[in-house]
Amino acid sequence: MTSGTRSAITTGDGVRIAYRFDGDENKPVLLLSNSIGTDLHMWDGQVPTLSEHFRLLRYDARGHGASNVPNGPYSLDRLGRDVVELLDVLGLERVHVLGLSLGGIVAQWLGIHVPRRVERLVLSNTAAYLGPPHQWDRPIAELLEASDMETTTDRFLHNWFPAHMLQGDDEVVEGFRRTLLATQREGVAGSWAAVRDYDLRRTATLIHNPTLVIAGEHDTVTSADHGRELAKTIPNARFTVLPTVHMANVEGQAEFLDAVVAFLTERS
Repeated sequence: MTSGTRSAITTGDGVRIAYRFDGDENKPVLLLSNSIGTDLHMWDGQVPTLSEHFRLLRYDARGHGASNVPNGPYSLDRLGRDVVELLDVLGLERVHVLGLSLGGIVAQWLGIHVPRRVERLVLSNTAAYLGPPHQWDRPIAELLEASDMETTTDRFLHNWFPAHMLQGDDEVVEGFRRTLLATQREGVAGSWAAVRDYDLRRTATLIHNPTLVIAGEHDTVTSADHGRELAKTIPNARFTVLPTVHMANVEGQAEFLDAVVAFLTERS
């Protein structure tokens, strides 16, 4: 597929998953996996630097962007198998994986269940567990009953970015706002259900791929302690904390890219 062109696959359960490549097809492939409420454009700012080193494979998770939005709860197993089916269709045996938030949870699943498909893992602003499960039931119900995404959009943005980025007309933040407002509620609710129901606190010990865990010092969604515990659980994982809130790739872009590129390009 030509770089920069969005295409799609259809999964075994009939869901269209949109994806695109960026960069030189002769470089190692780096799969980028997104947070809830975003699409593949959440990485736009990092594409120029990352594509100097990698052929980037970005995709819209089910329920988001140009992918289909099936009703009902999603499972982490299904979200992980979406990625495996994407790699299968594209003929990619092994890739590096960088996931943030829910994307980092999916990346953990890949390291646990299909480690032979993964070279190195970067798990950013994520956790092995975000329970107790019952805390998610009310937000899911309220979102599905809401008339639009306005309230959820405001909540997400305040959880993702520091106050100074929310003041004024920061174009990057406004881009995330537009994406959130355009996201169907069923996609967010279905993804929240996957977060509600997952628990990788024990199985993350099975991850033996080289792993870097990145946390945000001021992250209130997946705290630095969440990242620290995850790094302790995964054998030989490295851990770094950036002075950011949740969207470390955006707020701390330079430091984030330095850490990611150095880890993924080092010699074994």
